[in-house]
This record gives sequence, C-alpha cells and structure tokens, in this order.
Amino acid sequence: MVVLGIDAHKRSHTVAAVDAAGRLLATKTVSADAAGHLLLVRWAGQFGERRFAVEDCRPLSRRLEADLLAVGERIARVPPKLMAKARDSARSYGKSDPIDALAVARAALREPDLPTAVLDGPPRQLRLLVDHRAGLVAERTRVINQLRWHIHEINPDWQPPARSAHRPKHLTLLRGRLADATGLVAELAGELAQRCAQLTVRIGELDRQISEHIAVLAPTLLALPGCGSLTAARIVAQTADITRFRSQHAYARHNGSAPVPVWSGNQQRHR
Repeated sequence: MVVLGIDAHKRSHTVAAVDAAGRLLATKTVSADAAGHLLLVRWAGQFGERRFAVEDCRPLSRRLEADLLAVGERIARVPPKLMAKARDSARSYGKSDPIDALAVARAALREPDLPTAVLDGPPRQLRLLVDHRAGLVAERTRVINQLRWHIHEINPDWQPPARSAHRPKHLTLLRGRLADATGLVAELAGELAQRCAQLTVRIGELDRQISEHIAVLAPTLLALPGCGSLTAARIVAQTADITRFRSQHAYARHNGSAPVPVWSGNQQRHR
C-alpha cells in the first residue's frame, strides 16, 4: 500500500508518495485545476494499490477531493496538527511543499482511522446558507451601529428601541423622518437605513430556506425541546454527514463534549 500525501494550495498541489514503512518514493507538483488533477491521477497510477491523504483544509482541497473521488480514489483527511507533528519529528529541517506533503503522508500512515472524504451533499448546502446568513447578520449589525450614531447626531429622540432597529415598522418611520431632514449626515443615515432594510429582507428569505432544508434533513432535531431551525441547521452543517464518524464516541470527541483526562497519580478526574 502506497500513501500519497498532498499539500494543497490555491495555484498548485504537491504530492509525496511513501511506502508502508514511510520511505519517500517520489514527489510531484501539479497545477490546482482540472488538468493538473488529471495529471496527478495518471502519475499516481504507477503505484498500484494506493490511497490519498490530504491536509484537511477544505477551502483549498475541495475541488481536488471532488475530482479524485469522481475517478474512484480513496482520500483520508489529515488534521493540520497531525501533519505539523509529523513534520517536526522528521530528521530533515525546514518547511517546503514537498516536506509538508511528506508529513501529510506519514501522518496518514501512522493514523489509519482518519476520516475519509466524501462528495458534498445537502449538509454542505445547508452550511453555505447558514454561513451566508451569519455574514449578513454581522453586516446588518455593523450598519445599525453606524446608523445609530448618525441618528444620535441628528436627533436622539429618533432612536429606535434597543434591539429593534431592523424591524420594518421602525425602519419605515425612521426613513420617513430622514427624508425630511437635510444635510450630509441625514443623507448617509438614509442610505444606511435602506441597506438595513435590504439585509433584513434577505435574512428573512434565508431563514425560510434554512427552515425548509432542515425540516427534511433533521426532523428529529427539530422535535427536541428548545432546538429551533437555526440551531438544528448549525448542528447539521458543522457535523457534515454523521455517517463519517465510526461511533458516538468519535462524534463526541469531534464536537468537544467527550471528557478529557486530566489526572496523574491516584486521583482520576476528567475535564
């Protein structure tokens, strides 16, 4: 069995092939596009039985993983901390793409139970929606904060109640008042109020999309007391396909709820 470790980047990917003993067999660098991925598959064909190992940095490796899975290759995802430890324990010094690729391969060889890559499915779409909504909510918060400072300068009595400046009735009233005001501050405040209204509409649309998706993907989560659509969607999105975990204990370790041993001597305790 040959393990091919890949150090992925935006414009290129470097692969290092190692045997079962961790000895380096060959290295190669290809472009990070469809042509480079095809060249990589052809080059890897010389090793017969093989499996790929990619540093788990999906913004850089997602397209590479999809192309490799499409032609039937097996891919293990190596957490960056494991790769860094393998690099630090090597006899050679320095840091380069071939060194990092070799560290990925040796880490995968040392840890045979690493999670495997699968093609993106509905959880990936849900995560995109959830992350996009979070970004728009953060932008709306920034807009509201700036808007409140402008309103305070124009007329403090126009301030909407706390945590309600995004509501349509308050924005409509505020935009009507700003339309009658003069000056640059009032003009900028009007633009911010309009932007806040646009963001609120889009966030509402995303809420409906997320609710529709999660009702199909995880109705059992929604049945739990206190678990709404957004909470359930965040859990499903961060889990990214529960079948990739070999047991409930592995999932507990992934989400941080597994007890961590912190004891020495006779007193056994966990955090």
